[in-house]
Amino acid sequence: MRFDPAHLSALSSVLQLGSFEAAAAALGVTPSAISQRIRALEERVGTPLVRRASPCSGTEAGLRIAKHAEDVALLEHHLSQDLSLAETEAPARLKVAVNADSLAQWFVAAMAETEGVLFDLVVDDQDHSTDWLRRGVVSAAVTAEARPVAGCDVVPLGRLDYVATTSPAYLRRWFPEGVTREAAARAPCLVFNAKDRLQQRWLAMHLGSGITPPAHYLPSTQGFLDAAMAGLGWGMNPEVLARPALASGALVELVPGSRLDTPLYWQVSRVMAPALRQITGAVRRAAREALRSMG
Repeated sequence: MRFDPAHLSALSSVLQLGSFEAAAAALGVTPSAISQRIRALEERVGTPLVRRASPCSGTEAGLRIAKHAEDVALLEHHLSQDLSLAETEAPARLKVAVNADSLAQWFVAAMAETEGVLFDLVVDDQDHSTDWLRRGVVSAAVTAEARPVAGCDVVPLGRLDYVATTSPAYLRRWFPEGVTREAAARAPCLVFNAKDRLQQRWLAMHLGSGITPPAHYLPSTQGFLDAAMAGLGWGMNPEVLARPALASGALVELVPGSRLDTPLYWQVSRVMAPALRQITGAVRRAAREALRSMG
């Protein structure tokens, strides 16, 4: 099946900008024209592509078709670079899944090194970021999964070290007799979101399985660190981000030296790998500077 480029452009713009009006303004046409193009594309594929709400969002099929349009633009951008052709179109757009701690710590450096690309990041837990690759929504992902998704190449990046940290006052209040199973079951912990299993992994490693402490949910890397320093709970913070607070005494480890490492990998669509060679190189260099070697 071949798609009309104008229809693909309309779909991508609606999903990027969130409304038919904004897409129309960006493409220099009327909202009615955008609506007609989306309707024609939906009739062609036989399924809804846009959830018409505020903001608009894509159905599963709509997200995949929009990604196809972005992939074509990336491939054309790569070809233009290889042939030293003048760039006349807007920068290509790349959709990547990345975990929040990598984004806060090192991934932005890779983005800054990559020219001619607009990034559209999907932030998800490193244990789940490959789901976006399997669904065909992103072209690459930072993930904890070493096994390649079908049709993808895997590049090892390094290990992200986590430390179980909290404030000194919290440690004295909730663990006066040391970090025991009984105390850990009562002491509030910090959890990034429902997918975050780092705290459970640490508890199972040091105290055994079956402990479910009360939890605060804070979907923010900086908020997570701030909450630990404020004594709101204990949680697994990236060692590099927690290092200054540990050095100053604002944070302490629940069990000194009990670090939890998470291997990270870069999975990239094999079809898109040549066009993404520049960003893959930038990701490897940024990760090398920030992460511990897997060796």
